[in-house]
Amino acid sequence: MSALARTAAESAAMLRRNLKHQRRYPSATVMLVGMPIVLLLLFVYVFGGQLGAGLGPQLHAGLRPRLVGPGVQPAGDRIAYLTYVVPGILVMAVASAALGTALWVATDMTEGIIDRFRTMAIARGAVLTGHVLGSLVQTTVGLAIVVCVALAIGYRPTAGPLDWLAAVGVLLAFALALVCLSAALGLAAGSVETASNTPTFLTLLPLLSSGFVPTATMPAGLRQFAEYQPYTPVTQTVRALLAGADPGGHALAAIAWSAGIALVGYVWAVRLYDRRHAAAPR
Repeated sequence: MSALARTAAESAAMLRRNLKHQRRYPSATVMLVGMPIVLLLLFVYVFGGQLGAGLGPQLHAGLRPRLVGPGVQPAGDRIAYLTYVVPGILVMAVASAALGTALWVATDMTEGIIDRFRTMAIARGAVLTGHVLGSLVQTTVGLAIVVCVALAIGYRPTAGPLDWLAAVGVLLAFALALVCLSAALGLAAGSVETASNTPTFLTLLPLLSSGFVPTATMPAGLRQFAEYQPYTPVTQTVRALLAGADPGGHALAAIAWSAGIALVGYVWAVRLYDRRHAAAPR
């Protein structure tokens, strides 16, 4: 068996291990998926009527309908706000699912299982790859649940099949980036408790983006921060795709942010893993 095939087989084994952990502890998945759903219901049914009426045409500002296909009609009601906020909630779900990666990685590093893996001559990247792929599976399930809830309460996107595929691709690319970063944060944490708090900013940044209100309604300093942080171009890209509109430059910014965060997170995670691996007693 070649080295690449061996690494792939060992990564698949680590993926099965992480999926079994997720199935054995479903409360963690429920908690990570539950927060975006609670926020969706809260913003739509508690704040949606007021926000929809108050923001009016700004809800669809920046969306450029394509020359073919359904256009985007501004409206100022709860359903209009539901249409606006769902992409932000989907990005929030991606960020929430990434938090679990830091917890699982920190647990492995503090409970001694990595030392056992070292005696088995497992490929260096197999353990981290298993965590990353497991989190992507969990993220995909979470996104599907959030979409089902949104459809159940009245969300009706006008996207075509290719737009849906592109939106899912953008979300999963951003999920991969956040998972890599979260894995590095889990490795950098000295304990599971620390790992549960360090990535919290990943779930706070969506609140300071265009996920819940247009950035044009924010004060100057906050507006500039919201427009140039990674969550806004990802949210705007998904929002445009699900509305059958052209994402424009937001798509390039979303891809660039995802690639950059993934690269930084991966390199950082590998270096931390190698350092912990080398420092462990043999």
